[in-house]
Amino acid sequence: MFLLVNIVVILLVFRVLFNNKILKMLMKYRWGFLLKFQHVFFFFVFILITFFTENYFLDAPELIWCVLFVILFNIGLYYLVYYYLVPQFYLSNKYPQFILYALICFLVSSLFRILLEPAVFKMNFNETLSNTKFLYNVYTEQGIVILVASFLGITKDKFLIEQDFQELGEEKDQLHLDLLKSKLNPHFLLNTLNNIYSKSFHASENTSESILQLSKLLQYVIYDTSKEKINIAQEFSSIQSLAGLYQLKYNNLLDISFDIQDEETLELIEIPPSIFLTLFENALKHSAIGIESDSFIKVQYKIENQEIFFEIINSIAKKKILVNNEDNGGLGNEAVMSILEKNYSGIFTFISAEGENEEYQTVLKIKLS
Repeated sequence: MFLLVNIVVILLVFRVLFNNKILKMLMKYRWGFLLKFQHVFFFFVFILITFFTENYFLDAPELIWCVLFVILFNIGLYYLVYYYLVPQFYLSNKYPQFILYALICFLVSSLFRILLEPAVFKMNFNETLSNTKFLYNVYTEQGIVILVASFLGITKDKFLIEQDFQELGEEKDQLHLDLLKSKLNPHFLLNTLNNIYSKSFHASENTSESILQLSKLLQYVIYDTSKEKINIAQEFSSIQSLAGLYQLKYNNLLDISFDIQDEETLELIEIPPSIFLTLFENALKHSAIGIESDSFIKVQYKIENQEIFFEIINSIAKKKILVNNEDNGGLGNEAVMSILEKNYSGIFTFISAEGENEEYQTVLKIKLS
């Protein structure tokens, strides 16, 4: 019983290590190896147990042959429970059948060893080393094999389910982020193409300029958004292309201003694509720019106190119905928060709220590592 308790404690400790931070990275890439290693670890311990228990009754070379026989026999029993009984009955919620068949395996395997080993191998029983002790050893060892095989088989499937659930969650998050990064309102693109088409019938410099700005924006959507990170210069280029298209649409009458300081850092600092662009798209939508005469957008960027400082101040639409029907639909602050939490958890500050004088302020600060 003491031996059984020790084995169970060792396996519990080993299983707890699966949740330890030290093994998190190893689990992420080598969990299959760890699952196999626990079998090897158990049989290594079981060989030692068998050797020292059989050593009381046998001398070499019978001891070696007996240990080999017991190990091979129990490997078959172990995998019968691990790969058949657990999946077929326990994981199918057929608990009574599982207990019944596990008990049958225990009794049959124990009886097989009790009848076969003394007959095949010359065991020395006397008053000190009675057959009662031999029976106790056999029952204990067979119980350990079945219990450990059941325990590891059950926890293996639960572990794999957790791994699959985690991987599916990560894939879902990644697909969501990819969608957020790559989505640019198709109605806006369609209207832009229609505007370019209508202007193409008349000689106009705006036509070629519109095509150029649209080309830059599409290049950003197709190529840059698929990257993990891009430099801030690329992000601002897409913002200015989007602003340029709006300006051309409204004959350069829009009040959109950029205050970009610390320009030398634009090429050096990288961020996930679409963070700044999404905030700018939201400002375009909610400011009623091009719809209401006093609408405006002010964009500021600088490095302040070892932080990226990005701010947008925009007017607030007075007629919400017009804004809601506007073609450009921003992805929302929720999209930005998803990307920020994934990449800058704990080192960013995001504020988006209505300020004074009917203005809306959006501030993003990211600490530089």
